[in-house]
Amino acid sequence: MSHHDSNNEGRRRFLKVAAGGVAAATVLGALPRLAVAQDLPHLSPSDPTALALKYVEDASKGQGRKTPKDFCADCSFYQGKNAAAWGPCQLFPGKAVAAKGWCVSHTHLA
Repeated sequence: MSHHDSNNEGRRRFLKVAAGGVAAATVLGALPRLAVAQDLPHLSPSDPTALALKYVEDASKGQGRKTPKDFCADCSFYQGKNAAAWGPCQLFPGKAVAAKGWCVSHTHLA
């Protein structure tokens, strides 16, 4: 193998790696940042969607619940972590709901 061939091979390898790095950076930069529950603003009970779904932050006061276990933390739409006071909900995108809250769309976990 001549000196010229090894330079071409090294150049090709460099261009492949560089192109792969640019492609990876482009894909990773385009992915949306996943929201962390702490970063989400808390849903206000006066929010129009909250009002429409009769959301309350503290369902322990008995407002609307059908059973004593009806809380956001026990709902299939709730995406918060266990024991977290607030968490994301599929019904209120971009907002965190109170784990001890409730709304009329409450659906028990399967």
